[in-house]
Amino acid sequence: MSSPQVAEVPVADADDLRGTYFRLLIGKTLTLALLVGFAVAAVIAGLVRVGPLVGLVGLGAALVVGLLVVFGIADSRSEDAFFEQYAAARQMSVEDGRRHLPEGTPLLAKGDDRYATRVLEGPLGEGVSGLLALFTYEEKSSDGQGNETTNSYHFTVGMADVPECLHLAPELYCRRKSGFRALEGLEDIFRSKKRVEFESEKLTERYEIFVNPDLQDLNWLHQLFSPGFIVWLAESAPDRFAFELVGGHLCCNVKGYEKDAARLDAMRAATATVATRLREESRE
Repeated sequence: MSSPQVAEVPVADADDLRGTYFRLLIGKTLTLALLVGFAVAAVIAGLVRVGPLVGLVGLGAALVVGLLVVFGIADSRSEDAFFEQYAAARQMSVEDGRRHLPEGTPLLAKGDDRYATRVLEGPLGEGVSGLLALFTYEEKSSDGQGNETTNSYHFTVGMADVPECLHLAPELYCRRKSGFRALEGLEDIFRSKKRVEFESEKLTERYEIFVNPDLQDLNWLHQLFSPGFIVWLAESAPDRFAFELVGGHLCCNVKGYEKDAARLDAMRAATATVATRLREESRE
Protein backbone atom coordinates (compact mmCIF):
# COMPACT_ATOMS: atom_id res chain seq x y z
CA MET A 1 0.00 0.00 0.00
CA SER A 2 1.12 3.57 -0.63
CA SER A 3 1.79 6.00 2.20
CA PRO A 4 -1.26 8.28 2.74
CA GLN A 5 0.97 11.33 3.24
CA VAL A 6 3.00 10.71 0.10
CA ALA A 7 -0.03 9.75 -1.98
CA GLU A 8 -1.45 13.26 -1.44
CA VAL A 9 1.40 14.73 -3.50
CA PRO A 10 0.13 15.42 -7.07
CA VAL A 11 1.75 13.01 -9.52
CA ALA A 12 1.72 12.87 -13.31
CA ASP A 13 3.07 9.37 -13.86
CA ALA A 14 3.83 6.14 -12.05
CA ASP A 15 7.52 6.98 -11.49
CA ASP A 16 7.08 10.39 -9.87
CA LEU A 17 7.19 9.15 -6.27
CA ARG A 18 9.77 6.41 -6.72
CA GLY A 19 12.62 8.46 -5.26
CA THR A 20 10.45 9.67 -2.38
CA TYR A 21 9.46 6.16 -1.38
CA PHE A 22 13.05 4.95 -1.73
CA ARG A 23 14.26 7.62 0.69
CA LEU A 24 11.46 6.79 3.12
CA LEU A 25 12.25 3.08 3.02
CA ILE A 26 16.01 3.43 3.26
CA GLY A 27 15.58 5.71 6.27
CA LYS A 28 13.64 3.12 8.25
CA THR A 29 15.51 1.31 11.03
CA LEU A 30 14.08 -2.06 9.97
CA THR A 31 15.27 -1.59 6.37
CA LEU A 32 18.78 -0.67 7.48
CA ALA A 33 18.87 -3.59 9.91
CA LEU A 34 17.84 -6.03 7.19
CA LEU A 35 20.43 -4.63 4.75
CA VAL A 36 23.21 -4.88 7.36
CA GLY A 37 22.13 -8.37 8.38
CA PHE A 38 22.05 -9.55 4.78
CA ALA A 39 25.48 -8.05 4.12
CA VAL A 40 27.02 -9.57 7.26
CA ALA A 41 25.60 -12.99 6.36
CA ALA A 42 27.13 -12.72 2.88
CA VAL A 43 30.54 -11.75 4.32
CA ILE A 44 30.53 -14.61 6.81
CA ALA A 45 29.52 -17.11 4.14
CA GLY A 46 32.32 -15.90 1.85
CA LEU A 47 34.94 -15.98 4.60
CA VAL A 48 33.98 -19.46 5.79
CA ARG A 49 33.73 -21.05 2.37
CA VAL A 50 36.53 -19.34 0.41
CA GLY A 51 38.40 -16.46 1.99
CA PRO A 52 38.60 -12.70 2.72
CA LEU A 53 38.49 -11.55 -0.92
CA VAL A 54 35.32 -13.46 -1.65
CA GLY A 55 33.91 -12.16 1.61
CA LEU A 56 34.42 -8.56 0.45
CA VAL A 57 32.90 -9.34 -2.94
CA GLY A 58 29.94 -10.92 -1.17
CA LEU A 59 29.55 -7.78 0.93
CA GLY A 60 29.35 -5.58 -2.16
CA ALA A 61 26.99 -7.94 -3.95
CA ALA A 62 24.72 -8.21 -0.91
CA LEU A 63 24.47 -4.42 -0.60
CA VAL A 64 23.67 -4.02 -4.31
CA VAL A 65 21.00 -6.74 -4.20
CA GLY A 66 19.52 -5.27 -1.02
CA LEU A 67 19.31 -1.78 -2.51
CA LEU A 68 17.74 -3.15 -5.68
CA VAL A 69 15.08 -4.88 -3.60
CA VAL A 70 14.33 -1.64 -1.76
CA PHE A 71 14.20 0.24 -5.07
CA GLY A 72 11.76 -2.34 -6.44
CA ILE A 73 9.47 -1.90 -3.45
CA ALA A 74 9.66 1.89 -3.84
CA ASP A 75 8.82 1.58 -7.54
CA SER A 76 5.78 -0.58 -6.76
CA ARG A 77 4.52 1.82 -4.09
CA SER A 78 4.99 4.79 -6.41
CA GLU A 79 2.90 3.06 -9.07
CA ASP A 80 0.21 2.17 -6.51
CA ALA A 81 0.03 5.79 -5.37
CA PHE A 82 -0.20 7.08 -8.93
CA PHE A 83 -3.08 4.82 -9.94
CA GLU A 84 -4.95 5.42 -6.68
CA GLN A 85 -4.69 9.17 -7.16
CA TYR A 86 -5.47 9.01 -10.87
CA ALA A 87 -8.61 6.91 -10.30
CA ALA A 88 -9.87 9.05 -7.39
CA ALA A 89 -9.53 12.26 -9.39
CA ARG A 90 -11.71 10.79 -12.15
CA GLN A 91 -14.33 9.08 -10.00
CA MET A 92 -13.05 5.64 -11.01
CA SER A 93 -12.34 2.56 -8.92
CA VAL A 94 -8.96 0.86 -9.22
CA GLU A 95 -8.05 -2.79 -8.75
CA ASP A 96 -4.56 -4.24 -8.87
CA GLY A 97 -3.43 -7.84 -8.96
CA ARG A 98 -4.18 -10.24 -11.78
CA ARG A 99 -7.71 -10.18 -13.16
CA HIS A 100 -9.14 -11.89 -16.20
CA LEU A 101 -11.10 -9.71 -18.63
CA PRO A 102 -14.07 -10.87 -20.73
CA GLU A 103 -12.71 -12.50 -23.89
CA GLY A 104 -15.09 -10.69 -26.19
CA THR A 105 -12.68 -9.70 -28.97
CA PRO A 106 -9.71 -11.41 -30.68
CA LEU A 107 -7.09 -9.46 -28.71
CA LEU A 108 -8.71 -10.26 -25.37
CA ALA A 109 -8.87 -13.97 -26.24
CA LYS A 110 -5.35 -14.24 -27.59
CA GLY A 111 -2.47 -16.29 -26.18
CA ASP A 112 -2.11 -19.25 -23.85
CA ASP A 113 -2.74 -17.01 -20.86
CA ARG A 114 -4.13 -13.51 -20.54
CA TYR A 115 -4.79 -11.13 -17.66
CA ALA A 116 -4.97 -7.51 -16.55
CA THR A 117 -2.76 -6.16 -13.76
CA ARG A 118 -4.44 -2.77 -13.27
CA VAL A 119 -8.14 -2.23 -13.88
CA LEU A 120 -9.82 1.16 -13.54
CA GLU A 121 -13.62 1.24 -13.85
CA GLY A 122 -15.90 4.23 -14.17
CA PRO A 123 -16.58 7.14 -16.52
CA LEU A 124 -14.49 7.32 -19.69
CA GLY A 125 -16.17 10.36 -21.16
CA GLU A 126 -19.53 12.10 -21.28
CA GLY A 127 -22.21 9.42 -21.21
CA VAL A 128 -19.72 6.57 -21.56
CA SER A 129 -18.65 4.24 -18.76
CA GLY A 130 -16.29 1.31 -18.99
CA LEU A 131 -12.81 0.38 -17.95
CA LEU A 132 -9.14 0.98 -18.60
CA ALA A 133 -6.72 -1.87 -18.00
CA LEU A 134 -3.09 -2.83 -18.36
CA PHE A 135 -3.52 -6.06 -20.31
CA THR A 136 -1.05 -8.84 -21.06
CA TYR A 137 -1.30 -11.99 -23.09
CA GLU A 138 1.35 -14.70 -23.03
CA GLU A 139 2.33 -17.22 -25.68
CA LYS A 140 4.27 -20.32 -24.72
CA SER A 141 6.49 -22.30 -27.04
CA SER A 142 8.72 -25.37 -26.63
CA ASP A 143 11.89 -26.46 -28.41
CA GLY A 144 10.83 -30.09 -28.22
CA GLN A 145 13.44 -30.87 -25.57
CA GLY A 146 11.43 -29.80 -22.57
CA ASN A 147 12.59 -26.18 -22.64
CA GLU A 148 9.64 -23.82 -22.62
CA THR A 149 9.72 -20.12 -23.50
CA THR A 150 7.05 -17.57 -22.65
CA ASN A 151 6.67 -14.36 -24.66
CA SER A 152 4.57 -11.59 -23.13
CA TYR A 153 2.78 -8.83 -25.06
CA HIS A 154 1.56 -5.72 -23.24
CA PHE A 155 -1.30 -3.37 -24.07
CA THR A 156 -3.37 -0.64 -22.51
CA VAL A 157 -7.01 -1.30 -23.31
CA GLY A 158 -10.17 0.75 -23.01
CA MET A 159 -13.42 -1.17 -22.97
CA ALA A 160 -17.08 -0.16 -23.23
CA ASP A 161 -20.31 -1.88 -24.19
CA VAL A 162 -22.23 -0.48 -27.17
CA PRO A 163 -25.22 -2.82 -27.56
CA GLU A 164 -26.96 -0.26 -29.80
CA CYS A 165 -24.79 -1.32 -32.75
CA LEU A 166 -24.99 -5.08 -32.15
CA HIS A 167 -26.86 -5.77 -35.39
CA LEU A 168 -25.49 -2.87 -37.41
CA ALA A 169 -21.80 -3.63 -36.84
CA PRO A 170 -21.52 -7.19 -35.51
CA GLU A 171 -17.77 -7.31 -36.24
CA LEU A 172 -15.55 -4.32 -36.95
CA TYR A 173 -11.77 -4.24 -36.69
CA CYS A 174 -9.80 -1.02 -37.05
CA ARG A 175 -6.26 -2.36 -36.99
CA ARG A 176 -3.13 -0.23 -36.79
CA LYS A 177 -0.75 -0.39 -39.72
CA SER A 178 2.74 0.22 -38.38
CA GLY A 179 4.81 -2.86 -39.01
CA PHE A 180 3.80 -4.12 -35.55
CA ARG A 181 3.82 -7.91 -35.65
CA ALA A 182 2.78 -8.96 -32.14
CA LEU A 183 -0.70 -9.55 -33.51
CA GLU A 184 0.39 -11.44 -36.59
CA GLY A 185 -1.24 -14.56 -35.14
CA LEU A 186 -4.54 -12.83 -35.86
CA GLU A 187 -3.85 -12.89 -39.61
CA ASP A 188 -6.04 -15.96 -40.07
CA ILE A 189 -8.98 -14.10 -38.58
CA PHE A 190 -8.63 -11.24 -41.01
CA ARG A 191 -8.24 -13.50 -44.04
CA SER A 192 -11.89 -14.43 -43.60
CA LYS A 193 -12.96 -10.78 -43.26
CA LYS A 194 -13.54 -8.12 -45.86
CA ARG A 195 -11.10 -5.24 -46.05
CA VAL A 196 -12.89 -1.89 -46.34
CA GLU A 197 -11.13 1.17 -47.70
CA PHE A 198 -12.12 4.81 -47.58
CA GLU A 199 -11.05 7.79 -49.63
CA SER A 200 -8.48 9.00 -47.16
CA GLU A 201 -4.77 8.47 -47.71
CA LYS A 202 -3.97 9.32 -44.10
CA LEU A 203 -6.47 6.78 -42.81
CA THR A 204 -5.16 4.12 -45.18
CA GLU A 205 -1.57 4.83 -44.12
CA ARG A 206 -2.45 4.36 -40.46
CA TYR A 207 -5.14 1.66 -40.37
CA GLU A 208 -6.51 -1.50 -41.93
CA ILE A 209 -10.27 -1.89 -41.50
CA PHE A 210 -12.04 -5.24 -41.67
CA VAL A 211 -15.63 -6.44 -41.29
CA ASN A 212 -17.59 -9.67 -41.56
CA PRO A 213 -18.74 -9.58 -45.21
CA ASP A 214 -21.79 -11.76 -44.53
CA LEU A 215 -23.18 -9.59 -41.74
CA GLN A 216 -22.09 -6.03 -42.40
CA ASP A 217 -24.19 -3.36 -44.10
CA LEU A 218 -21.47 -1.49 -45.98
CA ASN A 219 -23.66 1.57 -46.57
CA TRP A 220 -24.10 1.97 -42.82
CA LEU A 221 -20.37 1.47 -42.31
CA HIS A 222 -19.56 4.33 -44.70
CA GLN A 223 -21.97 6.53 -42.76
CA LEU A 224 -20.21 5.55 -39.53
CA PHE A 225 -16.85 6.58 -40.98
CA SER A 226 -17.94 10.15 -41.54
CA PRO A 227 -15.37 12.75 -42.68
CA GLY A 228 -15.05 14.01 -39.10
CA PHE A 229 -14.51 10.54 -37.65
CA ILE A 230 -11.94 9.72 -40.33
CA VAL A 231 -10.02 12.94 -39.60
CA TRP A 232 -10.06 12.15 -35.88
CA LEU A 233 -8.76 8.61 -36.43
CA ALA A 234 -6.07 9.73 -38.86
CA GLU A 235 -4.88 12.83 -37.02
CA SER A 236 -6.02 12.94 -33.39
CA ALA A 237 -6.32 9.40 -32.04
CA PRO A 238 -3.49 8.26 -29.71
CA ASP A 239 -0.33 6.84 -31.25
CA ARG A 240 -0.57 3.09 -31.93
CA PHE A 241 -4.35 3.23 -31.42
CA ALA A 242 -6.65 0.50 -32.69
CA PHE A 243 -10.06 -0.90 -31.84
CA GLU A 244 -12.10 -4.07 -32.14
CA LEU A 245 -15.89 -4.34 -31.96
CA VAL A 246 -17.51 -7.75 -31.61
CA GLY A 247 -21.04 -8.44 -30.47
CA GLY A 248 -21.49 -4.96 -29.01
CA HIS A 249 -18.24 -5.16 -27.02
CA LEU A 250 -15.73 -2.44 -27.85
CA CYS A 251 -12.06 -2.92 -27.04
CA CYS A 252 -9.72 -0.04 -27.89
CA ASN A 253 -6.03 -0.61 -27.42
CA VAL A 254 -2.54 0.77 -27.72
CA LYS A 255 0.67 -1.22 -27.58
CA GLY A 256 2.46 -1.10 -24.22
CA TYR A 257 1.50 -0.07 -20.70
CA GLU A 258 0.47 3.54 -20.26
CA LYS A 259 1.44 4.80 -16.79
CA ASP A 260 1.22 8.51 -17.48
CA ALA A 261 -1.85 10.61 -16.64
CA ALA A 262 -1.93 12.43 -19.98
CA ARG A 263 -1.68 9.21 -21.99
CA LEU A 264 -4.28 7.45 -19.86
CA ASP A 265 -6.60 10.43 -20.31
CA ALA A 266 -6.04 10.24 -24.06
CA MET A 267 -6.96 6.55 -24.00
CA ARG A 268 -10.10 7.23 -21.96
CA ALA A 269 -11.14 9.98 -24.33
CA ALA A 270 -10.41 7.88 -27.43
CA THR A 271 -12.49 4.96 -26.16
CA ALA A 272 -15.35 7.33 -25.36
CA THR A 273 -15.05 8.94 -28.80
CA VAL A 274 -15.37 5.62 -30.63
CA ALA A 275 -18.22 4.43 -28.39
CA THR A 276 -20.09 7.70 -28.82
CA ARG A 277 -19.69 7.64 -32.60
CA LEU A 278 -20.99 4.08 -32.76
CA ARG A 279 -23.99 4.99 -30.63
CA GLU A 280 -24.79 8.16 -32.58
CA GLU A 281 -24.83 6.36 -35.92
CA SER A 282 -26.77 3.40 -34.52
CA ARG A 283 -29.56 5.66 -33.28
CA GLU A 284 -30.07 7.47 -36.60
